[in-house]
Amino acid sequence: MPEPNGVADHDLARGTVVVIPTYDEAETLPATLSRLRSAVPQADVLVVDDASPDGTGQVAEALAVHDPAVHVLHRTGKQGLGSAYIAGFRWALERGYQVIVEMDADGSHQPEDLPGLLAALASDGGADLVLGSRWVPGGRVANWPRRRELLSRGGNAYTRLATGVPLRDATAGFRAYRASTLAEIDLGAVASQGYCFQVDMALRVHDTGGVVREVPVLFVERTRGRSKMSRQIVAEALVRVTVWGVTRRGAQGARWLRTTTAAARGRRP
Repeated sequence: MPEPNGVADHDLARGTVVVIPTYDEAETLPATLSRLRSAVPQADVLVVDDASPDGTGQVAEALAVHDPAVHVLHRTGKQGLGSAYIAGFRWALERGYQVIVEMDADGSHQPEDLPGLLAALASDGGADLVLGSRWVPGGRVANWPRRRELLSRGGNAYTRLATGVPLRDATAGFRAYRASTLAEIDLGAVASQGYCFQVDMALRVHDTGGVVREVPVLFVERTRGRSKMSRQIVAEALVRVTVWGVTRRGAQGARWLRTTTAAARGRRP
């Protein structure tokens, strides 16, 4: 359980829990947890497992037996990335954590980068959400196929254009939230799955007036297991981002029209 001071006393890891959703990550999870516990030993970890056929949930339980900072949330089946994170957020909020981190189990997110995310969250005038970004100066990717890089860069460029929110890597899955910010969001209204869940959550933080910052990280293509990326995930992201963009641009146009109309009336003799 977290101690009460959390981010407020600048002890960056106190009151932090790292939520790691898993589905068939038995090969990669032990090494990821070992590196994470070394990089930020004060942080707790919650593994959210969707009844992985390869026994990832049992691997997590075995690790938790020897490390009281590791917790496991078992779900009854594969229900999607967004749903797993929402379950993890609720678990963490119920237990009073101050900072809630998203991180993958497959080794693509480097635990050694986590202190940088926490520092940005806790700095003077700190953020409400910090994204570990591949596409800001200093951010890097390693061993990624060119088509995946183009898909990510293009998807983020389209997201910026459609929504008007100037984030370089809105799809980033390595991120840290201030828990008080998540508590202000209606998590029950979040229906996104796949990678557009990350865009959805970033927009919701932005729209509540939260400060979103990006810090550079290294993203490494997984060397074990199988990527969860699919055409269905890409299609969901394209459709949802387009709808969000049209809605937001329409609202902006309506506000502009009301402001212009009111100004014109004010100038009438």
